[in-house]
Amino acid sequence: MKLHKPVVGGPCWAELGTSDIGEAKRFYAELFGWRSETDPRQEAGGYTVAHLGDAPVAALTPLYQEGQPVAWSVSFAVRDADETAGQVTAAGGTVLMSPMDVFDMGRFAVASDPSGAVFTLWQPRAFEGAGVFNAPGALGWVELLTREPARARDFYTTVFGWTVNASEHYTQWGLAGQDFGGMMTMDDKFPHEVPPHWLPYFAVADVDAATATATGAGGAALMEPTSVPDGPRIAVLRDPQGAVFGVYRAGDVG
Repeated sequence: MKLHKPVVGGPCWAELGTSDIGEAKRFYAELFGWRSETDPRQEAGGYTVAHLGDAPVAALTPLYQEGQPVAWSVSFAVRDADETAGQVTAAGGTVLMSPMDVFDMGRFAVASDPSGAVFTLWQPRAFEGAGVFNAPGALGWVELLTREPARARDFYTTVFGWTVNASEHYTQWGLAGQDFGGMMTMDDKFPHEVPPHWLPYFAVADVDAATATATGAGGAALMEPTSVPDGPRIAVLRDPQGAVFGVYRAGDVG
């Protein structure tokens, strides 16, 4: 990721909705070295922030709604959550949760693109988002998996003003050419029941070692460590509760 701090239009935060906060704390502490702190306020609903040192890097949350899947989600920073929510609707997406204030931290909304891939909007106030990107244990890339790439391209460039760097095999998203993520077309290798989704990638010092740590801690490797031609070394993992995420070798992306 060529971005090194949250900027308007770019990814600013990753959040895990999980069925077991305690086990998620254990797993990600072992894998990434995260130190997680749960907000003690009842109205915070068990919201837990993971840190690398003193820097916030991601959140772990309970499942707040019936039927909510165990999954990672990606937040994008916006100047005005209400205005952007309107742009989402106008571009063919859906606002799943209308903008709401989160204490004095910021304003938050949940949306989906026209194909159903869910993401969140974050209008920062006291809290901007992740305090570090690209370092081992921190967010470093976000990837959209979709069955409708042309429609997705139109939607995200319209709503967020992203630049597009497309090759024959892969599309990269950016802001003014500063790439922060990509898009992969879901082909027949993906089971029909797997919906379009955003996948966060976290940097690690050693992809093979991280994969071994994840599987030893109760997770699984959905894609074993692979070196992408002219690209990074990556793996796609699943935590013990079923949430999927990627890892890549720090320094290989951006």
